[in-house]
Amino acid sequence: MKGESAIIMSGIIMFISGLVLFYSIQNEPNIEPSLRYVKHGGTFVGLMGIGVVLAGILLRLMGREQPPIEENSGV
Repeated sequence: MKGESAIIMSGIIMFISGLVLFYSIQNEPNIEPSLRYVKHGGTFVGLMGIGVVLAGILLRLMGREQPPIEENSGV
């Protein structure tokens, strides 16, 4: 149970850091190549963070125990 929470939290942190990297650099035609790489890296990290969050949610949903099915066949 704690593993899924850690995965979800790391994905949220990745997503937020990707947003910060992407939106902190202005989009100009004469931007330095290194800043352009940082901006594109922010896009990659943000999208990867979304995938990590979804993976954590799926792990949490698949790891739940199903309640036993009770059958009433009494008359």
